[in-house]
Amino acid sequence: MDSLAGQFLIAMPGMGDPRFERSVVYLCAHGPEGAMGLIVNKPALDLRFADLLDQLGIPRPDRGLRDIRVHFGGPVEGGRGFVLHSSDWATEGGTLRVDDRVSMTATLDILRRIAEGGGPRDSMLALGYAGWGPGQLEDEIGRNAWLTGPARPEILWSRANEHKWNAALKAIGVDPLGLSSAAGRA
Repeated sequence: MDSLAGQFLIAMPGMGDPRFERSVVYLCAHGPEGAMGLIVNKPALDLRFADLLDQLGIPRPDRGLRDIRVHFGGPVEGGRGFVLHSSDWATEGGTLRVDDRVSMTATLDILRRIAEGGGPRDSMLALGYAGWGPGQLEDEIGRNAWLTGPARPEILWSRANEHKWNAALKAIGVDPLGLSSAAGRA
């Protein structure tokens, strides 16, 4: 299977893991050693960016702080933060360039820059990540747990998290109403 890095994983109904129900995952890395991605449509309802900066001791302006969305990125390392962002910004040694449009940074530098009013044009913060060991994701795709599709910027950076799953499915020509939670083989 070719690398799916830079693509969406779209959870199928009835996948069996409630943490991923109706999830859209942006795959940051995928290869023989496994895969890593961030759920991009499940906001952390009880945590705001300003609160996180306060917890980390990062100074912020009294007014004018960008309201960066904080998401549940996945069940692995829930206390670790990852910023998924447009590739117009990078830090040496701390930024993974996924493709020409999207990068991921997991250092405090990017949070400081955003707090100062700089940083990337588009961004979202995720706490935790989704990870798969060698062959695990391919097996899940083979068992119809996930569909894959292009990570369209208008979906990825949208603030309408509740619509991303439907939009990602429609982008690959799938009507969400026609999906069944039962898998089968013809």
